[in-house]
Amino acid sequence: MTCEETRRLIHALADGELDLVKTIDIEAHLQHCASCAGTQEQVRQLRALMKNPALRFSPPANFEKRLRAAVRRESHDKSFAPLWRRWAFAAACVVVAGISLWALFGVLNRPTVEATVAQEIVSSHVRSLMVQHATDVPSSDQHTVKPWFDGKLDFSPPVKDLGSQGFELKGGRLDYIDNRPVAAIIYQRRQHLINLFVWPARSSSRTTAQASVRQGYNLIHWSDAGMEFWAISDVNLAELQQLEQLLQQ
Repeated sequence: MTCEETRRLIHALADGELDLVKTIDIEAHLQHCASCAGTQEQVRQLRALMKNPALRFSPPANFEKRLRAAVRRESHDKSFAPLWRRWAFAAACVVVAGISLWALFGVLNRPTVEATVAQEIVSSHVRSLMVQHATDVPSSDQHTVKPWFDGKLDFSPPVKDLGSQGFELKGGRLDYIDNRPVAAIIYQRRQHLINLFVWPARSSSRTTAQASVRQGYNLIHWSDAGMEFWAISDVNLAELQQLEQLLQQ
């Protein structure tokens, strides 16, 4: 499956219109193509926006009755209808259209879900550095950190000891991201602290890593094995990507 074929069918995939064979082919391609995976995410976000109740106009209960009565009056005596009434109707249509466009513009200009979560990640990372509260359980032993989360979360976060690869495990803590409690696992690369936020993903499918920069911090976001991961640090992007690759092994 090529990128051109994938992008041509990606809307049909989102609508559930493809057969099983094509669906499997496209999903396999998305796992290894960051560009097409990004396009799929944009389609998903657009679909979510278009389902927003703010885009829907709910007329008053008697609107249909008044509209039918107005149409009957217009049909009965169209040739003698006052000019001002026609202008008033036209003006009302313009007002309704303006309100609809304003609502659509407001919704489309709202931050995406991913952008909002990214900002929460940055804020939490900065707070952990400012108050010197990076860990609730300071330990370099994964067999101490991982069991500490038991009973505190409704999932078990993966904790890896990567000290021999240059990423020293410093411990873990509880945090709150995307309206839910999450695990924050702390690594250190030389003098740089890395916050790795983990919580259950909404989908079990694996997504390729997406890198971004916010407020001077590098972020990498991916999902794997039913978990969503966000890594953030002021360490350079190449080293943060190295951590991401080690975590996915």
